[in-house]
Amino acid sequence: MLRFFRQIRQRLLTDNKFSKYLLYAIGEILLVVIGILIALQIDNLNDYKKDREQEKELLTQLKSEYQSNLEQLEAKIELRNKMIAASFRMLDYVDHPEKRNIDSVMRYLGFTILTPTFDPIVNDIISSGRIQLLQNPELKEKLSRWTSDVVQVTEEEIVWLNFRSNSYRPFLEEHVSIRTLTHHNWKNGLLESFQLDKIINTKFELAASKRNIDISTLLDNPKFEDKMATCVELTMLTNSQSLSLKKRIADILDLVGTELQRFNP
Repeated sequence: MLRFFRQIRQRLLTDNKFSKYLLYAIGEILLVVIGILIALQIDNLNDYKKDREQEKELLTQLKSEYQSNLEQLEAKIELRNKMIAASFRMLDYVDHPEKRNIDSVMRYLGFTILTPTFDPIVNDIISSGRIQLLQNPELKEKLSRWTSDVVQVTEEEIVWLNFRSNSYRPFLEEHVSIRTLTHHNWKNGLLESFQLDKIINTKFELAASKRNIDISTLLDNPKFEDKMATCVELTMLTNSQSLSLKKRIADILDLVGTELQRFNP
């Protein structure tokens, strides 16, 4: 083909038909430009197809990750609800001594020292720039805010962890048998909720203390009901933030599901 065009150019120049040669040259340039544009368009289409394939993979990954995040967050909210209920039960024992029973007190007391913390799956779509593969601007905006949304929950968790470690647990160690408390926690399956693998059955054979335990020493201490009130306050604040975060996750999952429908109509 190139040889054919070359022969035409040479014939026009030989015949001294410059005007026709000029028109031919322009036509040849236009053909080259059109060829380049077609090639670029093909490359763009190939790149677009590749980007959409990567977008689908990313959306599928996000769906799995945020579904796991949602399930974990719901489990933490449930544990905190049990902490709140247990704290109110302990306050009821404070107000009504006739209801006190050591097994029941130890059972509910165990809930008040739980430390449910949200540890979401963290992806690198922001730092890696993969977020630009997503075409939905609302989804991109919510994913960009994800880290700051999680901080709202973790900050409240840290406040509780500090109070629990620096104030509440040391107080319990002075007024109750931690050995007996731990025994009841395992006996009631309380600590199994924190196991990574729920299938594995961890045996725990720590017996309760042989010493007599006077639960009135704990429950009649004015500082104890203050500790319970603080437990309720901090746990409810954390759950309030967690419920807001749960709504954020649900919104993200809805947007991801809608986007995936484009690939699976």
